[in-house]
Amino acid sequence: MTVDAMADLLRDWLPAQRWFAAKDSVIQRVSTVREHVLRDADPMLVHAVVAVDLDAETQHYQLLLGLRPSLPEQLAHAAIGRHDGMAVYDAVHDAEALSLLLGLIAAEREVGELRFTPEPGVRLDPDLRPRPVLAEQSNTSVVYGQQYILKLFRRVSPGDNPDVSLHRALHSVDSEHIATPLGGLRAPLLGVDTDLAFLQEFLPAAADGWPMATASVRDLLAGTGGDAARVGGDFAAESYRLGQTVAALHADLRTALGETVTDSVHATELAATMHRRLDRALTRAPELARHEADIRAVYDQVGSARGPMRVQRIHADLHLGQALRTPARWVVIDFEGEPAASRQDRETPCSPLRDVAGMLRSFDYAANHLLVGCGPAGGLHEQARLWTERNRTAFCDGYADLAEDPRADSALLAAFELDKAVYEVAYERTHRPTWVGIPLAAVDRLLGTAP
Repeated sequence: MTVDAMADLLRDWLPAQRWFAAKDSVIQRVSTVREHVLRDADPMLVHAVVAVDLDAETQHYQLLLGLRPSLPEQLAHAAIGRHDGMAVYDAVHDAEALSLLLGLIAAEREVGELRFTPEPGVRLDPDLRPRPVLAEQSNTSVVYGQQYILKLFRRVSPGDNPDVSLHRALHSVDSEHIATPLGGLRAPLLGVDTDLAFLQEFLPAAADGWPMATASVRDLLAGTGGDAARVGGDFAAESYRLGQTVAALHADLRTALGETVTDSVHATELAATMHRRLDRALTRAPELARHEADIRAVYDQVGSARGPMRVQRIHADLHLGQALRTPARWVVIDFEGEPAASRQDRETPCSPLRDVAGMLRSFDYAANHLLVGCGPAGGLHEQARLWTERNRTAFCDGYADLAEDPRADSALLAAFELDKAVYEVAYERTHRPTWVGIPLAAVDRLLGTAP
């Protein structure tokens, strides 16, 4: 069989997938870069990397395709279509297929150009029961028992994936704020050895930072008096610990990969990157136009800075949803960087303040997304503002406990936060228009133009 023969099915199916990154573009062509039959039986399992030709670029996606004469009821939602008398479906929902993947990694197997390998010294249990994680956006993950989690990178680019390389670097210096790397899948893509999947320790007792924070906000908004320090779900102590964690993580990244003290050229390049991101945002969010001159003035101040700047590898997409609270500590996950950013932007060393700004923006979202559609009556917006300020302060205090206070360079921190808010305005305008007021209010606040 050839996946190319299913091109029409895939062209119709791909835009509906959460992890497909080109929903606003027209697919011109889907073609196979590589395919391997992992199981030649019923059900058949095919691993494929396909090239998706769009108007302005070509993107590459990893697929795991199953073929059966007919689909059982529990796989009906995974259907892609029918080809040559067989039902074709997304096999990441099929326990048989997922068990095979773990077995291949545990056995250190090669299938054609695909190399399934455990980390050095790691012994895996291939018999753990799999279940897919359904809440993800840009990739697909599978939990095995209560021990492992496998991330399949859906959109793939040639070379090392930052999520894999940074986890391995942090593990090499015994960082306590990551999940342990356990194995992965690699294969050539466009002549470059490329990460396709990553197996890690699963943390079954961990809680996601986003629902923890939003539960605290709900407690505050449902209470009386509006005192964020006294509400039963006060999150400030956790924000402080999270700040300490991020500072420790940055220190571990410096130990593992080093840092550079830059000259004014870096500041100029950083400002140019911010201007380019604004250019892209303006095409998607015209409401930013009234702020354009003021935003560019902030970026120009960054570009004209003449003092040295310390830069290093960072997380590059840090927010509450990338932090897990175990009973003992905070753990940071998903080091791929901002999904819409280029590989170069995600991997270029930058000031750690960019990560700090990302977390500060996340506190703002946690407090205010619950009030989307609510009018100003009742003082809820003021209570949300107080919660945000309390937790932003606690996070920065925690960070300053182990590293230089991020508020010491308030101008650069505000510029990173503004850059993030501009990106968020464009994102919300495209994906969640009713939320666009959250980052727009942040733009007003950062520019001093709030009503």
